Amino acid sequence: MSYLGLDEKKTSKTVKELNTLLADYHLYYQKLRNFHWNVIGKNFFDLHEKFEELYDDAKLKVDDIAERILTLRFQPTSNLSDYLKASNIKESKSDISDSKMIEILLDDHGTLLKQMRKVTEVAEKGGDEGTIDLIGAYIRELEKTSWMLDAWKMKTSESLKPV
Repeated sequence: MSYLGLDEKKTSKTVKELNTLLADYHLYYQKLRNFHWNVIGKNFFDLHEKFEELYDDAKLKVDDIAERILTLRFQPTSNLSDYLKASNIKESKSDISDSKMIEILLDDHGTLLKQMRKVTEVAEKGGDEGTIDLIGAYIRELEKTSWMLDAWKMKTSESLKPV
């Protein structure tokens, strides 16, 4: 750990939260694959493509998070059974409507954002700017994706709040 100049004890707390985020992203990734394969209806083309875009992004984040843990000189969790135990995200059924899929993903985004904020809080206490920078970018991206999915599910009769 000396090559990074970080305190190992504090860093181990960050890694614990990163491993939880890694588990969350694995379940989120698989859920996106599930929805990509099983979406039906008039929104099929749009959502099939969107779910693929989202799972491709999640796959990259899984690797980035694991590599950050390795950079911090710890071992990332790497077993599916461990992910199922550690994740804040739960599996979903396959036979649900497209609207329900979006609703579930928005709930999962809230869960991911909560865990990301927890990671950055712990990393800040450990002086770990690298982790803060990585996860901060993820927060910004996921907030934007959430806005877009929320806009998709809005009725055209709804409007945004005026300033």
